[in-house]
Amino acid sequence: MPSLRIHFDRLLEGAAPKVERRELTHVQRLALVRQHGNFSLAYSTAVQRNLSYFGDADGYIAFGTKMKHHFALGDPVVHPPDRPDYIKRFVEAADNPWFVQIGEQTARVLAGLGYQVNRLGVDTRLVLPAHDFSGKRNETVRYSERWLLKKGFSFAEDKRTIFLDEIQRLSQNWRADRIVKRWEMAFLNRPFSDHLGVDMRRFVLHGPDGELVALLDFDPLFSGGEVIGYTTSFKRKHVDATPHAEIGLTKFAVDRFREQGVSVVTLGLSPLVDIGPSGFAESDFWRTTFQRAYGSPWINRSKFNLQGQAAFKRRFHGIEEPTYIAFRKGTFIEMLGLLRLIKAL
Repeated sequence: MPSLRIHFDRLLEGAAPKVERRELTHVQRLALVRQHGNFSLAYSTAVQRNLSYFGDADGYIAFGTKMKHHFALGDPVVHPPDRPDYIKRFVEAADNPWFVQIGEQTARVLAGLGYQVNRLGVDTRLVLPAHDFSGKRNETVRYSERWLLKKGFSFAEDKRTIFLDEIQRLSQNWRADRIVKRWEMAFLNRPFSDHLGVDMRRFVLHGPDGELVALLDFDPLFSGGEVIGYTTSFKRKHVDATPHAEIGLTKFAVDRFREQGVSVVTLGLSPLVDIGPSGFAESDFWRTTFQRAYGSPWINRSKFNLQGQAAFKRRFHGIEEPTYIAFRKGTFIEMLGLLRLIKAL
């Protein structure tokens, strides 16, 4: 029997503004992403379960619904010059929805529609081949790779040859050490899958005895039907793994991408990092709240290690591109809906 909470959620979602949802198949969504999916969340919008879609055969906006409110995920997946039109139509149809983890162009359109736009964090971008791991500032990254090789670890790209039960054991082991163990976050992240999706890439680290120690999965970035880059989507490592494991494996993957002519790798969102003025009309309340959340020992210890995630990505000295969150009112109840949608609560 469904819990009271689930029943309550269904009642609220039924009371949300009615939006005509486009029934796009998995194949259709991936076809659109291959043409227009040049931002970090694009691939996830096409393959993540429990999302809805607004748009047509030429493009879509992915969104989720919680507590009577709609939340758009990322930028529209459509030919960039057509994005403002999709945004305007969705704003009207969904009665002032929120937009979460959007880029500057989408933020600018929404600001022109009277939205408040706050910074949500940064996405770290490594532009290849210009970015490499030479120089003093990358000495610790190079050391991690050398240390692992010296100790008998080995790197490889997994060509779907590792047994799935081995991947499952590693993921379960990793989850056991998380701050929140009972569930994985959603919406901004999708649940981990043992199987790789179409066009995804997986890199692995094995220990001296051949055991799987860590893995790193990447989603593709596209433009005009071609893969132009990759973005980090999942990482798993054994709870007893050396701190060098994740650093060295990331370097190994980025080096392989550079050798193959890939133009960009993004490391994904670092939430609530560098929450300064957005440059748009914004909510002072939420800017201050985000800043306090990032600095809160309690949140970093018991909810989500915001500072640790940011520190890891900054080891690679990429370009930190601001990402934004946009809303009309930005009420506490709306924010509560978002936090529940991403399963932070």
